[in-house]
Amino acid sequence: MPDGNFAGRLRASHPNHDHDLQARLAAWNHTRLCLRTPVRDWRGALEHDHAMRLEEVAFIEAARKPFAATAIAAPREPEAFVAWFEGLKETGPGQGDPLFPWLAERASLEQMRWFVEQEAAGEAGFDDLVAMAQVKAPVQAKLELARNYWDEMGRGNAKGMHGPMLEALVHALKVTPTLENTVAPSLALGNTMAAFATNRMYAYHAIGALGVIELTAPGRATLVSLALRRLKVSSKARHYFDLHAVLDVKHSEAWNREVFVSLVRDNPDCARYLAEGALMRLQCGADSFEAYRRHLWGGDGERAHA
Repeated sequence: MPDGNFAGRLRASHPNHDHDLQARLAAWNHTRLCLRTPVRDWRGALEHDHAMRLEEVAFIEAARKPFAATAIAAPREPEAFVAWFEGLKETGPGQGDPLFPWLAERASLEQMRWFVEQEAAGEAGFDDLVAMAQVKAPVQAKLELARNYWDEMGRGNAKGMHGPMLEALVHALKVTPTLENTVAPSLALGNTMAAFATNRMYAYHAIGALGVIELTAPGRATLVSLALRRLKVSSKARHYFDLHAVLDVKHSEAWNREVFVSLVRDNPDCARYLAEGALMRLQCGADSFEAYRRHLWGGDGERAHA
């Protein structure tokens, strides 16, 4: 029988739990995705980017391995694939995690502040990710990605943009996300999404991962919103979670119908990569939830909190 530290060592061996690696990747992603100007030492900058890309792809390739067999078995017929994909809402990694009912019913304001700090640090910017994912996509899928992006952008109204809504909650709770204070799996989540979006060989992974966010986020968003409401956080500050509890349901239905059906119909081989991206994104979430429970509950994070 393995000793009591076996599970901890197993977690530590996975790149999602390597804080040094994930912090390096997160810092690099922040720099490379910002608006920039030419640098004098452009050769040195390219060499640094090349070294970081080697680390990034090695990380993603290691994270792919556990899901290869499941993903390759995903249906290659459009309607069957969508049915399989929608089943991830019940059976995918991290679904039904006990953390979220606990947040809704029991978390203190300080504990919610820590939770939001972690979530904000791992946020890669859904609007930008969708914008990158749609590059050179087939027409039907691209149109739906564009509609989704337009919603994320508040349909042209700055007050309706989703990204600033999360920033408003961060400011209202007076939290300051930092790499040092963020658990490795939360950083890994953002790094995984950035890697999918910026490496075109993972384009289908990106679309699968974004689609599974739309599929699975509403239930968790509802419970987070209930927690914030219970703690008397203002409706304006909690609007990000209020909105995603409702809007993402419609987004998911359209994404499955317009994006997945058309992509798998035209290229059945892409089903395995859509599936792999979705499963990897869900695992990043599951790893994050476990790390959150370990911090908030203490011990192994598995105790019942009735």
